[in-house]
Amino acid sequence: MTENRQAWDNSLQFFFACISFAVGLGNVWRFPYLCQMHGGGSFLIPYLIMLILEGMPLLYLELAVGQQMRKGSVGSWKIVSPYLIGVGIASVVVSFLIIVYYNVVIAWSFWYFFHSFQDPLPWATCPTNSNHTGYVNECEKSSATEYFWYRETLNITSSIDERGCMQWEISACLVLAWLVIYLCILKGTKSTGKVVYVTACLPYVVLIIYLGRGLTLHGAINGLVYMFTPKINELKNPKTWVNAATQIFFSLGLGFGSLIAFASYNQPDTNCEKHAILVSTINSATSIFASIVTFSVYGFKATYNYEKCIERMTLLLVNNFDLESTRISEANLSTWMAELNSTFPEQYAGIGTEIEECSLESELTTAVQGTGLSFIVYSEAITSMPLSQLWSVLYFIMLLTLGVGSMLGCATALTTALKDVKIIAAQLSEEVITSIMCLVCCSVSLIFTFGSGNYWFEIFNDYAATLSVLLIVLVEDLAICYLYGLKRFSKDIEMMLGHKPNWYWKTMWSVISPLLIISLFIFYIVDYILTEKLMYQAWDPDLGQLVTKDYPAGAEAVIGCIIVSSIICMPLAALVIFIQKKHYRGKKTDSLI
Repeated sequence: MTENRQAWDNSLQFFFACISFAVGLGNVWRFPYLCQMHGGGSFLIPYLIMLILEGMPLLYLELAVGQQMRKGSVGSWKIVSPYLIGVGIASVVVSFLIIVYYNVVIAWSFWYFFHSFQDPLPWATCPTNSNHTGYVNECEKSSATEYFWYRETLNITSSIDERGCMQWEISACLVLAWLVIYLCILKGTKSTGKVVYVTACLPYVVLIIYLGRGLTLHGAINGLVYMFTPKINELKNPKTWVNAATQIFFSLGLGFGSLIAFASYNQPDTNCEKHAILVSTINSATSIFASIVTFSVYGFKATYNYEKCIERMTLLLVNNFDLESTRISEANLSTWMAELNSTFPEQYAGIGTEIEECSLESELTTAVQGTGLSFIVYSEAITSMPLSQLWSVLYFIMLLTLGVGSMLGCATALTTALKDVKIIAAQLSEEVITSIMCLVCCSVSLIFTFGSGNYWFEIFNDYAATLSVLLIVLVEDLAICYLYGLKRFSKDIEMMLGHKPNWYWKTMWSVISPLLIISLFIFYIVDYILTEKLMYQAWDPDLGQLVTKDYPAGAEAVIGCIIVSSIICMPLAALVIFIQKKHYRGKKTDSLI
């Protein structure tokens, strides 16, 4: 046990810290996308099954390890076995990779938040060109919201090879974001414990307000019907189950070291089993709740675009064929178009470039995730709402609090590991350690504020916490069950909680959960091997849209380094420990951790 270790003021602070960390942007921008892509309501079936088989047991395991060992991820796994110190180091590396890119989302949210007070919103209309004779060509070819995102916010280059200029406004927002994180973690649990009340609760307040507004929007029902109409055939698709398991896994933040760090500040008798059940359940319920909000807004946007398309096509037919608009309705528009095409083929062909196919189904099936959903789709929908400034301010406050909550978890994992290193703790105070960590991470984060920064953001987002985290948690699970010993671990839990884990937990830890992780790991490896070329979406200013390009060799090398940087820590650290033990056998050496 570690003496004089900081502790949460009460178990409620720990609970809110876990909720704040687990409930993040992935609940708002990734789960709705997966739900849309895999058959709406039918996706909930594998998702909830994976929650029971994978999410709850592994969350409980990490919380119990941290609470029992009273150390961060590095120190905890060293206690289990000196050869496992690399598992903790790997978690720290993953947390470092995440926080250097994740905080840029908070910077973008600050940027949009500050612009939300303008009337009209700056992404509501296209800017005029230099001659003031029309709109900027790039904006006309895309849309006002896309132009504001790709040009005004990112000033994005046309490929990852072009670095572009640093966006000083975004850089300033990024420094502000890091200052906020620094102040939140400066005093350890004393400061973090107070902040998590806000970061855990405020997003729910905003979501409830948005739900009330979303359900009253015209066309919201179309989005909800689309979401909850199950496509049972999707249950036969293996990728549906893989994505459900992956979403549960990464949404809870397993393998990042954050949960172990949070639990290490618990009182020894804290009921971490109850917290594991509550946190995982609330996290999944939030994903579903956020999807209802998202699809109500998404249905409004899709209906709005569909009806505007109908209006354009009706006006086009009226102007070119001398028809009365009252004779054309939404129901018979396609009939009129087909009839006019057969009756006046030459005249109809003359307006062919202006003809659009209006389809509500097509609007609803356009799947968007990540930054595209948050900063383009939602922003566009907000511009069509009454009191758009109010809804914009509320929405980006929610993104800010979600982002800060997740950042606190990863930052705590990093700082806790550093403070547990004796040689560092002996030389530097906690405030200095926190200051240096934030300064270094902020400096590295500035690479994402260049014109090509969004492309590098996507690389980090896709590869920083995939294969590596799966392997980390697999080793954690196997180490507890078959190296530390499941019986010994059960006795530790009995000593903390007053009872041993029941058959469900033991079966999940020893058999089901590791088999699921191995299956996920194999799937990703096979998928990577079968992928002939890694590709990304690049912005083409001439076309005003995204185009698919191959990653250059340099970017692929960076992807490889990102994946390997954490995984290599486990065998390398074990090898170093083995060599040290062999070399210093019979000699007493002081541990640094």
